[in-house]
Amino acid sequence: MLPQFDYVRPGSLSEAIEHGATDGAILHAGGIDLLGCLRDGVFTADKLVAIAHLAELRGIDETRDGGLRIGALTTLSEIAAHPLIGERYTVLSQGAGSAASPQLRNQGTIAGNLCQRPRCWYFRGDFHCLRKGGSMCYAVAGANQYHCIFGGDRCYIVHPSDTAPALVALDARVRIVGPSGQRVVPLDSFFVPPGQDIRRETILEPGDLVVEVLLPPPGMGLRSVYRKVRARGVWDFALAGAAAALTISDGRVTGGRLVLSGVAPIPWRAAEAERALAGSRLDAETIRRAAQACVADARPMTHNGYKVDLVRGVVEETLRSLA
Repeated sequence: MLPQFDYVRPGSLSEAIEHGATDGAILHAGGIDLLGCLRDGVFTADKLVAIAHLAELRGIDETRDGGLRIGALTTLSEIAAHPLIGERYTVLSQGAGSAASPQLRNQGTIAGNLCQRPRCWYFRGDFHCLRKGGSMCYAVAGANQYHCIFGGDRCYIVHPSDTAPALVALDARVRIVGPSGQRVVPLDSFFVPPGQDIRRETILEPGDLVVEVLLPPPGMGLRSVYRKVRARGVWDFALAGAAAALTISDGRVTGGRLVLSGVAPIPWRAAEAERALAGSRLDAETIRRAAQACVADARPMTHNGYKVDLVRGVVEETLRSLA
């Protein structure tokens, strides 16, 4: 059963920010993750601030420099089906299209997908874990088969989003508006690892809203793809995934990013693999070296060592598809 809370429907973005900055207020857009968390008692809210009706937060528009602006309330279905995104930013189209089920993609928004809370069953269950103010991470000695193999530091969640690694690979930015004004932040600086702050997943402060996602113009020779391994064919989170956005000229990789999903508390840049790819042709040996570089720093837990092989395999598959 949902707890009691006030529900307000502000008439403007500025009014939404004002309401969102009050104690105990939470923004309500698609509501897929929020309402489930409230029902299950993962956290509480004194006030829900409805923003789904704010038209200025919707839409996909081409920018003057040839990039794209995606409004925060744009649904995953709209992103997956948009012809410009499919043509220029394939990795994002595939990431949005692989999230959840068709019904949830019709309701879920891009900003909500980026800001969703961890899916760790200890965080979601009746456990007073570190992230909820407790004294321990139950996954360390518990059922950790779905937890991280990179970036764990006292808390071993994995970031659940499929669009986040795609957007980090594309070097996207988000525009945030809040009580202290507005700022544009690179998406790879938007997420907060547990070693930096155990209680937060993003840099958002009370009252802050993500109002839009900004994609740079696609460079010449950009090729991108998202691959995801999951336990079920639909309605499941990534056990391991890879978002690649590489610039290829004369058969050689001249730049780009490789970002892993389902294996770290934040979208995980595979920096060593990117270095292994730089200046090389995407032949079998280069792909093998890059995939091996991806897992060189893996630190599996008791029950999730299988993810090391999954990462290596999904990276090889991803890079072969770009070759």
